[in-house]
Amino acid sequence: MPLTFTDLMGSISPDDSSENGPTWSVMIPDQWMQGRTSYGGLSAALCLQTALLDNPNLPPIRSAQINFIGPTGGKVQMRSKILRQGKSVCYIEVLMFGEKGMATHAVFCFGAARESKLNAVYTAKPDVPDLDDLPEFFPPGNAPIFAQHFETKLAIGDPPVSGSTKNEFYLWCRHSDRLANNMAALLAIADMPPPAVLPKFKEFAPISSMTWMLNFLIDEPKTQEGWWLLRSGAEHAVDGYSSQDMQVWNSNKELVISGLQNIAVFY
Repeated sequence: MPLTFTDLMGSISPDDSSENGPTWSVMIPDQWMQGRTSYGGLSAALCLQTALLDNPNLPPIRSAQINFIGPTGGKVQMRSKILRQGKSVCYIEVLMFGEKGMATHAVFCFGAARESKLNAVYTAKPDVPDLDDLPEFFPPGNAPIFAQHFETKLAIGDPPVSGSTKNEFYLWCRHSDRLANNMAALLAIADMPPPAVLPKFKEFAPISSMTWMLNFLIDEPKTQEGWWLLRSGAEHAVDGYSSQDMQVWNSNKELVISGLQNIAVFY
């Protein structure tokens, strides 16, 4: 049986064998892999969950900076450290290690709400089709193995490896695991789409996320029936690297995440 996102997060356990202080470990199964490494959104979610396990009384998460340093899979170890604890803001670093050393480096910023004279959203709501009768995003038989844990519908743009002339796409996406509805689950789904340049490919070629920065614009995830609207748009693709901006909206098309990502492209 596939190991659900909720079960995988729940399997994080203290690792008494570590010589480097309090450490957590988890076994990432093959079904959550993307090529030779685990799916990046899962690595980021595991790091966030580690920070929350070590620090259960944190204020809401405000931003994350993720560096995908090396491939990982199988058993991984994670440990967190508070970099700074202020009156309202806390910075926490999380390191993830695999068999070949450091795999993921994450820094999370948590911040309590404060009164402000500013209360506005300056990003327009996207005009995209609703879910009814939309096609699947991945062509049959061409989805990465981890995609079995998600449902995806193509709202605007073209499917992967279709020789598209477009540099962006919009997807409706949700976890197949209906219990996956916390902030770690939202972080995981934000990285579910492949890079925005992948539809431009005419044949498959390797791609790899390198860095990912995102801002959380809500205190807790709320959407209808688990569906989130995701956008990925390539800004630049030169010399084997692509920069893209990314957004996530809930079912009411309220902006909940804004991000940037740098990707290595071997095409």
